[in-house]
Amino acid sequence: MEGKSYDKIMIATDGSKQVEKAVKSAVELARLTGARLYAVYVIASTGYTPRNFGWEESLREILEAEAKRAVTFVEEAGKTSGIEVESVILDGHPADRIMEFAEQEGIDLIVMGTLGRTGLDRFLLGSVAEKIVRHSKTPVMVVKGETANEEPVV
Repeated sequence: MEGKSYDKIMIATDGSKQVEKAVKSAVELARLTGARLYAVYVIASTGYTPRNFGWEESLREILEAEAKRAVTFVEEAGKTSGIEVESVILDGHPADRIMEFAEQEGIDLIVMGTLGRTGLDRFLLGSVAEKIVRHSKTPVMVVKGETANEEPVV
C-alpha cells in the first residue's frame, strides 16, 4: 500500500455479518489515507412488475429499512474512528449499480466483503463480489468475512 493514495473509498454493504470485517477494513483504510468514505447499499431489483397487489409498498418499506440499517452501521463505525461517511442507497442490480456509482463518482477503491449470499442463493443469483472483481474498472479489495468456525477479529 505504500505510495498508493486514495481520495475516495467505497464500502459496498449488504448489511450481513460477513461484511462487518470489510467495513472495519474500509474505515481503517480511510483513516490512514485521509480518504472520504462512501457506504453504498443497493436495493436489488426483483424483476417483477408491480401489479398493485397491495404488498409492494410494504415490501419496499422493509427493503429501505434494511438498507438504512446497513449504511447506519458503516456511519457508526466511521464515527468511532473519526471518519465521515457519506451513505448512498441505490436501486437496481447490485453489481452493476456499484460499478456505475464507482465510475460516476471517481471512486479510487471499492472495498467489499464476501457478501452474504451463499449456497443456493449464490448459485441462483450469482456472486456480486465475483462480478465486480471480474468487471470493475475501479480497483477492488475483497475482505473475507468470518465463518462460524473463526474467532471474531478485534
